[in-house]
Formats: sequence, structure tokens, C-alpha cells
Amino acid sequence: FGIHALLVVTVSLSPVTAAAQSENDITGEDAYPPLWDLAPENLLDFPVKDNKIVISAWNYQERLGVYKSLLNASAKYFDAFGPQNSGNILWGLPLQHEWQFRTGRLADPSGVTSCGYENGEHLCQSVRSWWSCMNYYLAIIPFLGAVEAGLFGQLPYEIEILPPEEQKDDFCYNVKDCWSRMPELMDDWKAFFEVKHKAVSSATFSSFKLDDALGLMWKAHTTSIAYALPKFQDSLKYLSDPEANFGKDWANAVDFIGATHFCTDLPTTNKFQVFLPQRMLVEGDVLPSISDFSPQQNKVLESLRALHKANKLTGGLLLKLWQKAMSTEAGRERGRKMIESLTSS
Repeated sequence: FGIHALLVVTVSLSPVTAAAQSENDITGEDAYPPLWDLAPENLLDFPVKDNKIVISAWNYQERLGVYKSLLNASAKYFDAFGPQNSGNILWGLPLQHEWQFRTGRLADPSGVTSCGYENGEHLCQSVRSWWSCMNYYLAIIPFLGAVEAGLFGQLPYEIEILPPEEQKDDFCYNVKDCWSRMPELMDDWKAFFEVKHKAVSSATFSSFKLDDALGLMWKAHTTSIAYALPKFQDSLKYLSDPEANFGKDWANAVDFIGATHFCTDLPTTNKFQVFLPQRMLVEGDVLPSISDFSPQQNKVLESLRALHKANKLTGGLLLKLWQKAMSTEAGRERGRKMIESLTSS
């Protein structure tokens, strides 16, 4: 049952399913997050105060700028994998962030403030948002790991991340602070960015090296989620039961998807996200028959739910079995080919 559920969800999210989308849709203007052109291009585009580059991570546009800086600084390593940096495997991070922004998941779910709402502070990201807090660990931590790995070279200033208005102890705010509080996370992200420096050039960055880089990225990604999940458990209380369940299902599914070294470049991630819910789930949304969701979106949500339940029922054994099956490059390739053949049949 669990393996079947896993195949269903992976097939549902497979890029082949969305083949109806043209390449123009994937690499054109619509492929990029809202306000991408207005986000800071590099670190020196952020404000400098007291000899520090100051970044407001609770503003959508500035957090987007963190991602944009990462993508620009790492672009040279992915030249061989697609035009205009489209083959960069870091695209999965800002595209997930923009999906959360576009669907209202970064706004204040408690309704106490106007943070994140059209009629209030539209670009504000609420610290009461479970999604926004989880995303912090997939934005600021990777970014500071990249700084430590030397991705941006020698910077003329230190970097300081502004704290939120509440829950300040749940986050870290500069390289030194993060290293002292969460060394394993920082080490994993630093290791991912350091592997780039070891590649002589994009021309010699073979498919095996790309798989290796994807493995390091997914290891850091899943470690970040595992670290953040218990920390923000209480934030789920602000969400409806269907949305809270979806959040936990999403976090569980990342472990399975990551084990396949799923490619998170620009076109693949855009195709993947077609099947994610385009709004927050509310009380009364019952799977698999949410009327304003597409059949594929209903199917994906139902499959994520089934996969999470199956993994819990087996005490996590299902994930361990899947990870073992995906533990070699040949195994991951077989898994992907099997999924592609199922999708195209």
C-alpha cells in the first residue's frame, strides 16, 4: 500500500505529466517568482548599516533577494545544464517560496495582524506562519552556509539578518550565531556549496557530479526540515486541520522525493508545482473532492496523505526501505525510469 502510494504521488508530480506545458511557459516570464526583477541581484544591493549588510528575512522581496543572490553566485557551475541559469538546481527553493507567497501561506494565519495580506502589508512574511518559519530554514540557513563556503568570495561587510517581532529564539541571524546554534545544518549546506568549488568547470561537471550535488543538496534540505519541524509544531494551531495535515504530509513527502535526487532546476520545478494547491486548505475541504482543485491536485493531496499515513503506520520503515532502494545512482535511475514509463503509459 505504501509503495503504491509513493508511486502514485511521484507519478503525479512527475514532470512528464505536465508535458502539455510548452518550454516557452517554463522559461518565459511566467516561470519566475512574482517581483523577481525587483529583488536584490547581489549582496551589495541590500542596505549596509554599521559595516553590516542588513537583510530583512521577513519581507518577501528581500528573502527572494537572498535566493536570487544564491542563484546568481552559483550560475557558472550550471552553464552546461540549461540557458539563462535554468539548469541551476537551487531553483526549487525560491519557486517553493513564491508558491507559498502566491497562495497566501506566508501571511499571518491568526488574523491578528495585516501581515501578508493585499489590504495590509502585502510583502510581509508572518512569523506566525508555519510555512514562513519552515522556509526560513530553507532560505537563510542555506544562504549563510554559502557565505561560509566562500560562494560570494571575500565580502567587505559582515551579514546580519533582522529578527522577527516574536519567537526570536527560534532563529539565528549571522554566520557565527548559526554555527554555534545549529552546526549540523550549517555543515550540510556548506558541504553542498563547497562541492561546486571542487568542480573544475561546468564542462567537466558530469552527470555523476550533478547527481552527487543533488544528493548533498537534498541531504541539507531534508535535515533543515527535520530540524525545523518540532520547533514550529505550535504554529500549526493557527491553520485549519486540512492545511495543517497538508503541511505535515508535504514535509514527509520531501524525504521520499529527495531520496530519488529529484532534479530541482527551473523547468522541472515549475512543472512539479502545477499540481500543488493554489490556495490554503480550509475546514470543509475533503479529499479527493475539493471542487475548485483540479483532479490532479486532488490526487496529489490524497497521495501525500496516504504516503504519510503509510510511513507512520510502519514506524518510518517505509521511508528506510525506499531510501535503501534509492541508495545507488543505478537504483535512482531505475526508479526514475520506472516512474517515467508509468507516467507515459
